[in-house]
Amino acid sequence: MSEKSAFVVSPDWLEERLDQPGLSILDASWYFPFQNRDAKAEYEAAHIPGAVFFDHEQLSDPDSALPHTFPKPEAFAAAVSSMGITNEDTIVVYDGPGMYTSPRVWWMFRTMGAKKVFVLDGGFDNWKASGRPVTDAVTKIAPSAFVEKFDAGKVASFEQMRQIVDSGSRQIADARSAGRFVGTDPEPRPGLRSGHMPGARSVPSSSLADKGYLKDLSGLRHVLDEAGVDLSRPIVTSCGSGITAAVITLALESLGHKDNLLYDGSWSEWGAHKDTPVVTGEA
Repeated sequence: MSEKSAFVVSPDWLEERLDQPGLSILDASWYFPFQNRDAKAEYEAAHIPGAVFFDHEQLSDPDSALPHTFPKPEAFAAAVSSMGITNEDTIVVYDGPGMYTSPRVWWMFRTMGAKKVFVLDGGFDNWKASGRPVTDAVTKIAPSAFVEKFDAGKVASFEQMRQIVDSGSRQIADARSAGRFVGTDPEPRPGLRSGHMPGARSVPSSSLADKGYLKDLSGLRHVLDEAGVDLSRPIVTSCGSGITAAVITLALESLGHKDNLLYDGSWSEWGAHKDTPVVTGEA
């Protein structure tokens, strides 16, 4: 049997533990307007029993002009405490299609000090399609105390990215689609140039999963090798707004790669600046 990531749990595993004390389940779905899916409405209509909704917009820094900016640690702790989550919980995160927005929340919780955080393999769409239990009942929440232990060293700033691009001190792995990476497809957010950072490697987040299921370890390694990502080097992941970059981070951590950062501003920040170097065409 092929070896899977230690950071994903199977639908069978989760279904068997739905009533287990100390288990927190989060629906972390989010969609672009053009996808014509309303994450909150879908959650209210049907979700895994016991799940609470993780709102990416509400759990972003309100003082940032960029989308989905990592919130201030104390704000994150207060928000997830009100959702009934503690540091000691076993936290399982899912999204609709699987391996799309849930790895971002997996990364956020781990960066905030939680240890037992997992992503549901296959996502909620596959969960429903296989006839597993769903509910529209409001999840009862007992407010808890989440004590954040923020590891700022896992988050790359704009200034760090300038230095990384100038020096080549880290490889850059870009999770956007190939068309956006090479500059043939427009960015979904207005006002952004197309292309990629000098030296970046294209690793579309979709290439790391198969129908919502994270590829096994040999499959993840093959994708990264084919993209020219050297796992012996420090790496920084990036995407459009810092969400799907975490899919690459999940793949890296699954393969035992620890020296990686996530560029939180991602292309929404880099592509908006007029003086940042941008490359079009193949890397």
